Amino acid sequence: MPVSNNVITLERFNESHIEGVTALYNDPAVTRQVLQMPFQSTEIWRKRLAAEDERAVKLVALHQGTVIGHMGLEQFSRVRRSHAGSFGMGVLPAWQGKGVGSKLLATALDIADNWMNLQRVELSVYADNEAAISLYRKFGFETEGLFRDYAVRDGRLVDTLSMARLRRTLGA
Repeated sequence: MPVSNNVITLERFNESHIEGVTALYNDPAVTRQVLQMPFQSTEIWRKRLAAEDERAVKLVALHQGTVIGHMGLEQFSRVRRSHAGSFGMGVLPAWQGKGVGSKLLATALDIADNWMNLQRVELSVYADNEAAISLYRKFGFETEGLFRDYAVRDGRLVDTLSMARLRRTLGA
């Protein structure tokens, strides 16, 4: 059942969202801030959707039926890491700073805490992505380390931060 707040609706990613998610991650401003390659096909996203399992939650944010954001949360499958998971997300540039990322992240963390019983949620983010880092800090994520020359962006090696949110430090 979709979760609605004003004009933004959150739904589980499904076949009807594939073209929208493909367009989202093919937006040059979004591609620049995530580890996706540019010009991905809808078939790549269809395969990712087909790889559905109970340890993965994939959400989309919609405005009037159009995909404006996406989030994937996955619990680690290794037994000794099953208390933890990681996520990635993207929001269309026109919708950044308007609460879409907060809605996606709040919903994903509710699922992580109350349905998956995750004690640790991890992420990596480009060290110069101040807006995303600020969002993550707002939700209790802390920087744990710096990965130097982690990924290629704009033809150069760039750094990323490793961040995590631990439930035990939130009083849970």
